Amino acid sequence: MKLLILFLSCAAFIQAAERKPNFIFVIADDHRWDAMGVVQKEHGEKGRYPWFETPSMDRLAADGVRFRNAFITHSICSPGRAGFLTGQYTHTNGVMDNNTPLSDKAVTHATLLRDAGYRTAYFGKWHMGSQRERPGFQHSASFINQGNYQNCPFLINGVRTPTKGWVDDVSTDFAIQWIKENQDKPFSLILGFKSPHNKRGGASLPERLRKLYAGKTTRRTPNSEIAAVYHKPLTDADKGKERGLSANYVHLDYLRHIKGIDENLGRLLDALDDLKLAEDTVVVYSSDNGYYLGERGLGDKRALYEEGIRIPFVVRYPRLFPKGKLVDQLVINQDLAPTYLDLAGLPAQAGMHGASFKELASGGKPENWRTSFLAYYRKELGDTPTCHGIRTENAKLIVYPNRPEWTEVYDLKNDPYELNRLPADGPLATSLRAELEAKMKAVGFKP
Repeated sequence: MKLLILFLSCAAFIQAAERKPNFIFVIADDHRWDAMGVVQKEHGEKGRYPWFETPSMDRLAADGVRFRNAFITHSICSPGRAGFLTGQYTHTNGVMDNNTPLSDKAVTHATLLRDAGYRTAYFGKWHMGSQRERPGFQHSASFINQGNYQNCPFLINGVRTPTKGWVDDVSTDFAIQWIKENQDKPFSLILGFKSPHNKRGGASLPERLRKLYAGKTTRRTPNSEIAAVYHKPLTDADKGKERGLSANYVHLDYLRHIKGIDENLGRLLDALDDLKLAEDTVVVYSSDNGYYLGERGLGDKRALYEEGIRIPFVVRYPRLFPKGKLVDQLVINQDLAPTYLDLAGLPAQAGMHGASFKELASGGKPENWRTSFLAYYRKELGDTPTCHGIRTENAKLIVYPNRPEWTEVYDLKNDPYELNRLPADGPLATSLRAELEAKMKAVGFKP
């Protein structure tokens, strides 16, 4: 009997050790990197909204790994999402704007995991043009383009279906129900929140959040007093806010939306606990791009200043990653797909520009980890011009084709708010230009 018990125990241990991890990627829309309670606590008196709390995001960070220098390489919605899926820069995967669908021939972490026996599903916001298909995903409950915040029609495996309630609540309901029905095999799902995109006005929020933070204010940052290099100087009326808008009104609704998705993230984490799946599930929380809240008079994203390209990035995998770990090395959205493959025990995929952060998250120090990355934006709409640049651990160069007088060089270590443009022909600029050329050549990017 003792031998039988020992044998069964060993078998259970081996089975657990060999179990493929589940994957859940939760992606918000326009969630800037510092709009989390844990980051505001870290910033202390320098925080923009030190009263803001996100207990579920903080819980994920406390139980996992928070990457404090995570970035999007093409700071608009569809390109950001395509980069996460394919592990490629957008000039390679083809999604260079918000109107281009992802090719059904694209190789993504979803297609590769599906082919390896995973069940795959997509919920909520997809946003690549008006695309109806969800390539690589066997099941989907999603909406077309931007959808609606209230009572949004969903396409459930292609069938238009009415729903009732706040869209991010509904997307989470669908995701949790699917997990319950598919927990017996390894699965990979994406839960796309609409929030905090286009966040103005109480009607975009559920009733429970519309008066939250009444009387609160957000703080200005030093770069709220200056304009983008391609804009005229700010008037006194526009300093500290998105031009022409009431700063406090917009900022509070933005944070109310994030509070709503934090609540839904908590529901998802609770469901994993209840189903005894937390230990075997990789949960990643991030966003498709950053967002400006009045810095340089900007709203939206697109430009290559820090607030536009920097994103939240938190990963939990209790079976392998330590709790409460902070990582300061540079990670980019293209790193998600190769990391998924690595954790699933699948071979690296040729053509992916990202790298697996498995070793970084586990506490290791991988050789030759990146110390810089390429970022770019191709003018789509609005007045942000086409640009490209290099961001290193401590500096940045932004180049505007045919407008050399706009060239921006910043020493981020000593000037984190990018207030002081350094000479475009100085020693820092020279070294950054060489790094930029090398990165562009490495990924085949031609401006």
